This record gives sequence, structure tokens and C-alpha cells, in this order.
Amino acid sequence: MELTGTRLIAADRATVWAALNDPETLQACIPGCQELSGSADDGFEATVVQKVGPVKATFKGAVTLEDVNAPESYRIVGEGKGGAAGFAKGQAAVALSETPEGTELAYTVDAKVGGKLAQLGSRIVDGFAKKMADKFFEDFKDHVEGAQS
Repeated sequence: MELTGTRLIAADRATVWAALNDPETLQACIPGCQELSGSADDGFEATVVQKVGPVKATFKGAVTLEDVNAPESYRIVGEGKGGAAGFAKGQAAVALSETPEGTELAYTVDAKVGGKLAQLGSRIVDGFAKKMADKFFEDFKDHVEGAQS
């Protein structure tokens, strides 16, 4: 499934870029993130707890940054295993452009699930993925703008 969107963030591009690479900011914005460690250079390890329909799972996984073109764009690639619930993997291309109001963050997310999660059906899984992507980018926007105040 593929999701796209944009967010206008009232902050300069360097500030938004720094936040996109900050583990504390990412942990605060990833829905259900219990733990996030590592760095943008070496990759991140994450533990995320989510409930998708009737399936609740703890996903443990790794996230790496690829095709880094600071401070304009990168691709974030991740995969998590949720035990009996299955797995989730995906990537998001993120691009930042300067605007008179601040920075426009554009994203394209491509995600896949397997195991019990895939058995829930694409309508439930796609709706959940869209909700989580929207929540992450909205929380990220709020977090960065809040740090500016």
C-alpha cells in the first residue's frame, strides 16, 4: 500500500531536518513507540506496541536512513517483527522544501504486512496504516513547532 501527503511546518528547513534525525523527537512522534535507540548514522532499533483490529502486538525492529541528501531528503527503511502477529516492513521517502511559511515536508510511504496482520484484510490494514502515518506526521509537526516557541 502506498500513502502520500504533505505537512507545512512553521520552522526553517535546518530545524526540521535536525528533528527528523533526532531519536528523542522520533520516539515522541511514533505512535506506540516504547523505545528507540541508535543514531541516524548507524540506524535505529525500535520497540513499538500497536493494536490493529483484534490483533495487538509488540514489534521489534530496525530502521535505517538511505539516500541521505541533507538537508533536503532521505528514505527511511524499516522492518519489525511482531511474533505470532506477523511482520510489518516499509519505507518512506521524505523531502523538505523551503516555503515563505517555513518548510514543506512531503512524504510517500510504502508499507507491507504479513502473518496474522495480513489476514485482517486490506481495508483494515490500509486504514490503520493511513491513520498511523497521519498521526506521526501531525505529531512531528506539532513537536517541531512547539520546540520553536
